[in-house]
Amino acid sequence: MTSSTTDAPRQDVDPAPGATSGGGPLGLIKRAFGMESASVLVATVVLILVIGAIHPDFLDPRQLRDVLQQSVYVAVLAAGVAFLLAMREIDLSVGAIFGLSLICSAMLMRDGWNPWVAAVAGIVLGALLGLANAAIVQVFRIPAIVATLATLSMFRGLSLALSEGQQVVGLPLDHTFFEFFGGRLFGIPVSVLVLVVVAIVLTFVLRTTPFGYRVRSIGSNPDAAAFSGISLARVRIQALMLMGGLAGLAGMLGLAYFGSGDPNIGSGFELLAIAAAVIGGTPLRGGAATVVGAMLGAVLLSVVTSGLVYFDIPVNWSSFATGAVILIAVGIDSLLRRRREARAAAAGL
Repeated sequence: MTSSTTDAPRQDVDPAPGATSGGGPLGLIKRAFGMESASVLVATVVLILVIGAIHPDFLDPRQLRDVLQQSVYVAVLAAGVAFLLAMREIDLSVGAIFGLSLICSAMLMRDGWNPWVAAVAGIVLGALLGLANAAIVQVFRIPAIVATLATLSMFRGLSLALSEGQQVVGLPLDHTFFEFFGGRLFGIPVSVLVLVVVAIVLTFVLRTTPFGYRVRSIGSNPDAAAFSGISLARVRIQALMLMGGLAGLAGMLGLAYFGSGDPNIGSGFELLAIAAAVIGGTPLRGGAATVVGAMLGAVLLSVVTSGLVYFDIPVNWSSFATGAVILIAVGIDSLLRRRREARAAAAGL
């Protein structure tokens, strides 16, 4: 990679770890809901209102709650993807890690393990699978996108092999694990509340901790980050382990909600998570990310998927329509970014 002026660290990387532009929690909240996050939030609300104007049933609180529930798993994955994109990395195996963690924990529960212990084991397994991805990248010196493309098939194959291609059933659904994480609190699905907690924690990590600063510094200029003493290998390992752990967490939330393990679950989640992160305002060029925006991007995709049902669009066309929405959203975002950069450049002259 050449070290030209275009690779110089941008202003979206904080000057020091722990620094916040607004000062205190208020500044963190303002930055969490930046321009990109606000844009996707407005787009989501407008889309809901448009669908609701044509099909009022879509505005039923129970329907909106289901839409939000369905977005949780991709939203958790998208939060991890935002970290990776911020440092110019990508993990294509997140959907397979989600599925393998879910299957393994379901099998442990079926075999008599305490569901809480099995759930923790599933999250740990996800982090270890992320570590395996990182080890492959480091040992063979290949891009993460290539390594995780291979492990995508490996992890998916393990899910099918371990479950013998059958659903894992016979779980203790009356256990507190399923009743709590598969239930509601104050009328809100617990998984949605977990998503909110994850958003707060990861935004704090990304914006105020040395790890988050290093992630953004590497994405902004890898050569400069390495020159300043940041270990690219160490941060890459930590980021991929975080991604794996989040995939494991999403798998446990899915297991609690569905109450069984499907070896095909999570297929295609990796592409949806990447799309959600980009739609939410995390640029592919690295150096910046928005966890909240990535999660809102997942909600937007869930609204699109659910809205298509109300328009009686055949299932064979649903993937086409979802892809078109992603392309339009990313195209508009790219256009707006170029205009902002052009205005900024003109103002600097």
